[in-house]
Amino acid sequence: MGYLGEEIRKLGFGLMRLPQKDGVIDVEQVKEMVDLFLDAGFTYFDTAWAYAGSEDAIRQALVERYPRERYQLATKNAAWIDCKTKEEAYAQFDASLAQTGAGYFDFYLLHNLGEGRSHYFDDYDMWNWVQEKKKEGLVRHVGFSFHSTPEELEEILNAHPEMEFVQLQINYADWENPAVQSRRCYEVARKHGKPVVIMEPVKGGMLATPPEPVQDLLKAAEPEHSVASWAVRFAADLEGVITVLSGMSNVEQMKDNLSYMKSFESLTESQKGTLKQAQEELKKIPLIPCTTCNYCAKVCPMDIGISGSFTAMNYLTLYSDLALAKTQEGWLVGGHGKKRANECIKCGRCEEACPQHIAIRDNLVKVSEALIHDGR
Repeated sequence: MGYLGEEIRKLGFGLMRLPQKDGVIDVEQVKEMVDLFLDAGFTYFDTAWAYAGSEDAIRQALVERYPRERYQLATKNAAWIDCKTKEEAYAQFDASLAQTGAGYFDFYLLHNLGEGRSHYFDDYDMWNWVQEKKKEGLVRHVGFSFHSTPEELEEILNAHPEMEFVQLQINYADWENPAVQSRRCYEVARKHGKPVVIMEPVKGGMLATPPEPVQDLLKAAEPEHSVASWAVRFAADLEGVITVLSGMSNVEQMKDNLSYMKSFESLTESQKGTLKQAQEELKKIPLIPCTTCNYCAKVCPMDIGISGSFTAMNYLTLYSDLALAKTQEGWLVGGHGKKRANECIKCGRCEEACPQHIAIRDNLVKVSEALIHDGR
């Protein structure tokens, strides 16, 4: 690929969901994953100030072990997290430089624009500030990640045509999802001539283990490929895509992605038809569309285990196994030191931060009724 003058292949290593060991990032396994990724000819790594431990891990696994010209590193600024002044927002950049040790960033993003989060970047004059960082040679390319409506994306791109690229949530499940509107957002970015970095192609892992009818359909079509491969290939097949970020969590996932993306070819008409069938099957199943990004957790005053609660609830929906769902809720919520769904005070801050536009408070009530107050 030659977008923005960079040679980038269509698989990017998303560093949001790195492997853990004893509750901390397993840097040794990350090193092995980095080695496999680079050896296969891929070069794009995506981290963020808001991804706990990620920038430090990639310093150890990548920056300290490879020449700077071997890779592109992207990170992000989340001015809407705990920043009361522009100085606090700007300080995230300095923290990212220190934590990664990278010297400069190939791609720097204003992070998670949309809805109530966007005004922080205006209030703190971050559009001009980030251009100054580019002039100083500390950033090569400037863009933003976005979770909101195509109308708001249009407004931002009209106001800031200097932005070089846009990072969007795109996957086959959300392509026509009225809450996410992946297709329409993609079309807005392309209308403005902006290349796209794709995030959440596997929807936080949900499309690696989709409902059984979808799994059966995809495995029947291509028994030799993983179910997750369909999701990544769907995203990579779109025009104007710089790279597709996959948040790989272990060596096995890395090897699987490399197996089919190393020699990626465009989807055939038959494959596109199979994915359309998969989309229709997904529409029939009422899952909570949580991707475990945990932005809600960063603003929850009660420290509710929101994503863990929703994962457990989806287990109940998918498998009708109450015991399994309760075990998952106990581990993913209580086992991780979080408070349970029935302790929610319904302040609504979580919903303002949620990129998926989930009715979090209503769904926590459902979790409470199904998994906590189920008559026992």
